[in-house]
Amino acid sequence: MTIESDPSYPAHWEADVVLRDGGTARIRPITTEDAGRLVSFYEQVSDESKYYRFFAPYPRLSDRDVHRFTHHDHVDRVGLAATIGGEFIGTVRYDRIGPDGRPASAPADEAEVAFLVQDAHQGRGVASTLLEHIGAVARERGIRRFAAEVLPANTKMIKVFTDAGYQQKRSFEDGSVHLTLDLEPTAESLAVQRAREQRAEARSVQRLLAPGSVAVVGVSRSGAGVGAAALRNLRDSGFRGHLYAVNEAITRDLLDGVRAYPAVGAIGAPVDLAVIAVPADRVPEAVAACGEHGVQGLVVLSAGYGESGPAGLARQRELVRQVRSYGMRLIGPNAYGVINTAPEVELNASLTPAPMPTRGRIGLFTQSGAIGIALLSALLRRGEGLSSFVSAGNRADVSGNDILQYWYDDEATDVALLYLETLGNPRKFTRLARRTAAVKPVVVAKGGRHSPAGHVVPDTRLPEATVSALLRQAGVIRVDTVTELVDVGLLLAAQPLPAGPRIAILGNSESLGILTYDACLTQGLRPLPPLDLTTAAAPADFRAALTDALRSGDCDAVVVTAIPWVGEDAPADDLAGALREAVAEYPGKPVAVVHVELGELALALSAVRGAPHPAPHPAPHPVPSRSWGPAADPAPPVPAGPLSAAGDSIPSYPAAERAVKAVAEAVRYGQWRRATADDDGRVPEYEDIDEAGTADRLAGLLAEVDPGAVLTLTDPDARELLAGYGIRVLPTLPAPSADAAVRAAGVLGYPVALKTTAPHLRHRADLGGVRLDLTNEAELRRSYEELADTLGKPAELQPVVQAMVARGVDTVVRSVIDPAAGAVLSFGLAGVASELLGDTAHRLVPATDRDAAGLIRSIRTAPLLFGWRGSDPVDTPALEELLLRLSRLVDDHPEVIGVSLEPVVVAAEGVSVLSATVRVAHPPARGDLGPRTLPSY
Repeated sequence: MTIESDPSYPAHWEADVVLRDGGTARIRPITTEDAGRLVSFYEQVSDESKYYRFFAPYPRLSDRDVHRFTHHDHVDRVGLAATIGGEFIGTVRYDRIGPDGRPASAPADEAEVAFLVQDAHQGRGVASTLLEHIGAVARERGIRRFAAEVLPANTKMIKVFTDAGYQQKRSFEDGSVHLTLDLEPTAESLAVQRAREQRAEARSVQRLLAPGSVAVVGVSRSGAGVGAAALRNLRDSGFRGHLYAVNEAITRDLLDGVRAYPAVGAIGAPVDLAVIAVPADRVPEAVAACGEHGVQGLVVLSAGYGESGPAGLARQRELVRQVRSYGMRLIGPNAYGVINTAPEVELNASLTPAPMPTRGRIGLFTQSGAIGIALLSALLRRGEGLSSFVSAGNRADVSGNDILQYWYDDEATDVALLYLETLGNPRKFTRLARRTAAVKPVVVAKGGRHSPAGHVVPDTRLPEATVSALLRQAGVIRVDTVTELVDVGLLLAAQPLPAGPRIAILGNSESLGILTYDACLTQGLRPLPPLDLTTAAAPADFRAALTDALRSGDCDAVVVTAIPWVGEDAPADDLAGALREAVAEYPGKPVAVVHVELGELALALSAVRGAPHPAPHPAPHPVPSRSWGPAADPAPPVPAGPLSAAGDSIPSYPAAERAVKAVAEAVRYGQWRRATADDDGRVPEYEDIDEAGTADRLAGLLAEVDPGAVLTLTDPDARELLAGYGIRVLPTLPAPSADAAVRAAGVLGYPVALKTTAPHLRHRADLGGVRLDLTNEAELRRSYEELADTLGKPAELQPVVQAMVARGVDTVVRSVIDPAAGAVLSFGLAGVASELLGDTAHRLVPATDRDAAGLIRSIRTAPLLFGWRGSDPVDTPALEELLLRLSRLVDDHPEVIGVSLEPVVVAAEGVSVLSATVRVAHPPARGDLGPRTLPSY
């Protein structure tokens, strides 16, 4: 059914979901066209499950039952079904009831809910997922509580309710368990939902990366083409599972030494993963064959989709729908493939020829096959292996978010590297990245500022600077190039985190040491004076100097510089061995090597790592000093996460700037990690916030507003709305004439300010539209005449009078709703700093107290708030409270889509909001607290 055939049909309730075992299902409203599906579904349910649902033997549904269960008004009676391949695997329905338990309509806010899941699909999380979605539907329809009657023996269903995280009441009545669930999302219910999301999405990726069997569909008999190349790479990589080749015209049992079949359905065994390499017009047939055979996931190498234009984009969308209808997940289309180096898997389902990358501690995700090739080659040249690799092509289904979910608890991955051309959903990405970055580094190189062809994702209006700020808030290390991506990844994979920004520099070239010193200053580090070992230094001298630096309490990391010896044959292996011995003896600090024309040294320093190593202890927190001093007493270690222990490989770089950049990123990440571990911040509660009253005011303001329309509030309405959250906007009085201005000043009290509010003059003091510190009637009348003579008639200027406030620093506080990222809180100084120079900082909502403190300190002009050049510091705690109150407002009420407080004068004591603009609209049906779903492109 569609909106065209039934205008009341709620199409936005349709969603693709990932179940607990990693498979997918589609959730949609049940319609009158589903009678046959419902009867077939019920026939496949066991008698026991039917008894649990109806509390009595109920072998079959009557015609009346079928009619009742397929006819809904989508308001008071709602039914949802989970489907795979178009057939029902589970259902849920609610019926609104009144206080007497009988059917009712709004404003009754309680509903009775009941589930039924096919026995073959029980244990896959179907009921838990349906509860999330029916709960979101109920909240949308004004229902606040669910009531359920469950037999005591039905422990699985009782667990579904009790594990959901909602506030609930439980009682035993008349032989059944009576449960009442409050549907208002709680911190616990949200945590449960996101934990389930992580486990399900991680499992779906794990099924793609660790299959027990793989079929390559589209292998040519001649050995040429993409399919044949993928088959050879799988075979030659030593894949541990079963491998099959598929070619519809095959006439022999083997292709390239691999068992061959004319169709996937002819394979007399399960197939976990299919690699599809047939022309785009034949992919649907291949997908259908895989779905019918029970394949769990696909890697589609075929091109001719979104990257080729509108027709290809339509073909791509249909591909996603078809794949998900069978409960499968998809990497691609136009993908380069996947690699998993785990010894029990040895999977190279990619176009990377054998030998595949060696086992390592870095996970790599790219959207671009070409960039993937470049990154794989760079890591190989520098002796680094991989844990896993995914090149998702057009990223129509599996995305970087899914891979982060997998890497989060993947013990084989210590460092996550991602090359992204689009973020898709920045809010979800930053949420996942923040959680992952708390246990292992996440390094991102982001490509173009526009969505490439084929990458169909929700549009975002956020500028690149804002995206960068949000990534930093999440602890993501953002780099500008793929070279930096590799440079930083190598250091983080091989070395412990630095405990601070103090850098020791030593080497056999004074000039290279000075370059390294300058690079450290550029990156905001605190370098110690370089130690010149002179060009006569032998490997033993390097070892002694490095040992001294590593055991010293005066530095947190070491950069070693080396140039070739003149006239002597000093093997690179000797120097590499000397450095490695020093690092092995004192492994607590990171070491990076800068080499000039010493390629053999780089090779000697690199080592292919296989098995995981114990997590290293970070360096202690030593007392700052200007020179290397005695060894510091050990301090209690701060957890650094599962980074590989130093000593088996030392990263080397052909330029000082590259080495220092990598070290600086590690320093900043370590600082974020320690700060987050100590205090991740909290969203404060304020007793004077009137959440319910504000909700009522918004409902009244939007009562006559059409869906999709935006309402800009009048100044009185804006002041009233903000006051509900303790944000006071200084009142203004209109002054259509000089006499009116004088009367207004009499009400407010002198001194006053006279301001124009015409749109082209608003917040433009530079154009002369503001007169300040008017202390009497004569000054006010003279200023009024000057404004009229200079800028225009009062009717055009729309003058107002406002009381003067204490002088301070003028700032701007804003919040806007981005279609992909959600609510974003912004702060900057008013005027040139933010408007011309773009000196504005950003944080995602809801902001914590730690976020607010960091927000005001992260702009370049922040010193003006803290007593720059002898001025009085302003009241930053009051400013932070204002930011947090605004964050609470837009987080609690999605109807508030834009707020601009400008200017906000921050004085030595207190803040004054002089003007406010508020825009409101009907909120989207599903917000950030809605049920988990896969993106619908």
